[in-house]
Amino acid sequence: MQQLILKVNKLQQLTSGIKRFEFVSPVGDDLPVFTAGAHLDFHLDNGLIRSYSLANNPEESNRYVTAVLREETGGGGSKYMHDNVSVGDELKVTGPSNNFELADIPGTHILLGGGIGITPLLAMGHKLKAENRPRHLHYCTKSREETAFVEEVEQIFGDNLTFYHDGGDPSKGINLKETIGVQTIDANLYICGPTGLLSAARDVTSHWTVGSVHFELFQSTKSKEEKAAEAKLDNRNQAFEVELAQSGRTLMIPEDKSILQVLWENEIEVLHACEEGWCGNCVVDYLEGGVDHRDEVLDDLERESKLQVCVSRALPGGKIILDL
Repeated sequence: MQQLILKVNKLQQLTSGIKRFEFVSPVGDDLPVFTAGAHLDFHLDNGLIRSYSLANNPEESNRYVTAVLREETGGGGSKYMHDNVSVGDELKVTGPSNNFELADIPGTHILLGGGIGITPLLAMGHKLKAENRPRHLHYCTKSREETAFVEEVEQIFGDNLTFYHDGGDPSKGINLKETIGVQTIDANLYICGPTGLLSAARDVTSHWTVGSVHFELFQSTKSKEEKAAEAKLDNRNQAFEVELAQSGRTLMIPEDKSILQVLWENEIEVLHACEEGWCGNCVVDYLEGGVDHRDEVLDDLERESKLQVCVSRALPGGKIILDL
């Protein structure tokens, strides 16, 4: 994965909690091409790695645009971006990479965004508009005042846009059953937003055709109780072997470490961010083996050939062959 140094060119406070960041090359070069739905991984000076989606038109080669919601109770990445990053600063990033691709197929593309989840959907909107493809954006926020990129989404989607403002009470917002409860022919759905919206939308669309519902997580959808239950299971982990098909090496994964940790120890680089199975950055292909997946990203079809090395383990007594 390519590493870049980006210079902060512009900052703009879009709402009380959302700040827009525009980055350029420090020497004026064109930036690497990105596709709609892509993100950058920011390596912050406080030691954190945070993924932020690109919001601008993928046709632009001179800048990257993203936006960050300040989260007071988060892990510190958003507060660092809001409080410590200024115009002219240079930041280290890796990417762009994309775990949230816009499907290159005919039919209507329905975008469902909540709050800061609008960022990758903006890039998708630019792409769909440029290609004159059928599209509709459902954009959910607390209020008009807390809605970012209003003018831009109106320009991109025009009449194919519906705003929902719930005042902080989800029961007064979008009715998901009415909006996306029935899959229209050839429709694809893209969801990005808070965990509550995403979980509810996935439940409502569980009957949609496999591969037609796409989503991106900004944090885990699992409750504290679910995480506690998984922690107990982790205490019963078993050691297993991983074979790296491209080199022929075999690595032992002890019961108290992940595949990702052992890959690090052996200086094998794999893109990563959350280390909890919800961001999708560390997805790799596997060739053989029974897998206990434990992630929140991959669907059943994808799990036949892919896993996340931060959380996935071999089934008891098994071995996994990775395409690494």
